Amino acid sequence: MTIYQKLENAITKNNSLVSVGLDSDIAKLPEQFKNDPTPQFAFNKATIDATHDLVCAYKPNTAFYEARGARGIDELKMTCDYIKTNYPDIFIVIDAKRADIGNTNKGYVEFVFDYLGADAITLHPYLGQEALRPFLERKDKASIILCRTSNQGSGEFQDLKINGKKLYQIVAERVTKEWNANGNCMLVTGATYPEELAAVRKIVGDLPLLVPGIGAQGGNVEKTVKAGLNSKKQGMIINSSRGIIFASSGEDFADKAREETLKLRDEINKYR
Repeated sequence: MTIYQKLENAITKNNSLVSVGLDSDIAKLPEQFKNDPTPQFAFNKATIDATHDLVCAYKPNTAFYEARGARGIDELKMTCDYIKTNYPDIFIVIDAKRADIGNTNKGYVEFVFDYLGADAITLHPYLGQEALRPFLERKDKASIILCRTSNQGSGEFQDLKINGKKLYQIVAERVTKEWNANGNCMLVTGATYPEELAAVRKIVGDLPLLVPGIGAQGGNVEKTVKAGLNSKKQGMIINSSRGIIFASSGEDFADKAREETLKLRDEINKYR
C-alpha cells in the first residue's frame, strides 16, 4: 500500500477530509489535567477517542511538545503510539516544518518516521531537493512541502514573481514534476487563500494537499473545498486545531471536540 493509498483509505473509511490538529498547549488544557502525570497525552487520548471515526488524520505540532522538553517529547511519542495501536488506519502528520542540510535531515527522518512512527512531516522547500532527499527517499512516508501558507504575511516571499510566475506556483510545479518520483509528496496550501489554493490544484493535478487555516484562522469551508478537491473528490487534509480541541475548557471538552469535528466533516461533505 502506498502512502497515497493509506490517506485515501482513511478518507473513505470515515467519509472525512478532516484533520484534527493536536496543538495541545499545556497552558490551555482543561483544569482536570493540571495534576495529571501525562497531561498532554491524557488530553490527546480523550480527544482522539472522541473523534477517531470522524477524521482522516491527526496533526500534532511539535512546538507544543518540545516546549516541555523531555516530558513533552515522551507524550508526543505516547500520542503517536496510541493512534497507531488503536486507530492504525488514521494518517499521522507531524507538523514540524523542518529543513536543513541533508546530513542533519537524516536525524529528523529517524525521529519523525522511525521513532514517532508518523506517516508524514511538513517541510520547507528553501534548501532544495538535494537537501530534502533523506525525506523524499522514504517511499513509505509523505513529505508535505510548504507552498502557499495560511498566515497573513505569507505573501512576502511566496508571491514574489520570477519570470512571470509567483514563487509558490514554481514550488508547486517543481515538487510535482521533479521531486515526486516516489509518489510521496504533498503540499501545504492554506484555506485562507482559496484563489491561490485553486491555482495550486490546477498545477498539481490529483496531488494531496494539507490545508490549514479552517476554524480559528477564519478560512471559508465552501470556498476551500471547491478550490481544492481533486478529480476523486478527495485529495485534501483539511485541518482545524484550536477550533476543535479547545471548543470547551470544561469537563465536556471531548464531547465538544466531537461536536465540532462532526460539524466540520458534514459541512465539508456538503461541497464534495
